[in-house]
Amino acid sequence: MRRGASGVVLLLALAAAAASSLARADPDDDVPTPAVEYGERELELRLGTATRQGEDRALAGTLAFGYGVTQWWFTEVYGKFNRFGAASTHFDAIEWENRFELTEPGEFPVDAGLLVEVERPQDRAEGYELRLGPLLQKDYGLVQANANLFLERHYRATAPGTTDLGYQWQIKYRWREAFEFGAQGFGGVGQWDHWDRADAQSHVLGPAVFGKVPLGGRQALVWNAAYLIKASSAALDRTLRVQLEYEF
Repeated sequence: MRRGASGVVLLLALAAAAASSLARADPDDDVPTPAVEYGERELELRLGTATRQGEDRALAGTLAFGYGVTQWWFTEVYGKFNRFGAASTHFDAIEWENRFELTEPGEFPVDAGLLVEVERPQDRAEGYELRLGPLLQKDYGLVQANANLFLERHYRATAPGTTDLGYQWQIKYRWREAFEFGAQGFGGVGQWDHWDRADAQSHVLGPAVFGKVPLGGRQALVWNAAYLIKASSAALDRTLRVQLEYEF
């Protein structure tokens, strides 16, 4: 296990004991992976749009800057925006995300990391949101599989909340660096210790494409996109999401 990571694990375990919010996938959500590159800087843009029959179209966007502080810690600050229907686009929240690489790649059968996010919504009635959980990755030859589980909770919100459980998964075939293909899925089951009925849970999944274009030195453009459809009656009908990163 990476040096310094054990202290982080203890800190996060204590946070998890207190860990609320509705576990959900925003239209522009991504699937973070456990790998961290020391010294890497990153500018990131995420866009997503989602529809549900009888409701306004939801649009979401995120701008972020991230930095590999150590060999095992990557931190990133986000500004989040959204729009519903014909309403104007407005600032939604600021978020601080931290990824911790807990194992060396290939050290164990499954690579492991940890994600901790703190979000401050623009609507102060929502309080603060904490999201944390493991990031898992396994390689099978040219196939890479990822699975993430998160506990989510709102603190100091006007309405009382619960600790909810969400998940993400991703599979991709690494055909060529500039173009890979696979699938993604996002969802939430409700309260972590008392799941919602199946028809009240939210699950979406669909095909995804990925790529990386080296620009020389440490510079590269990394992108991915997915088209997701509902896999449960409570989920959004269709979601289109795109992510673009400039690494340097």
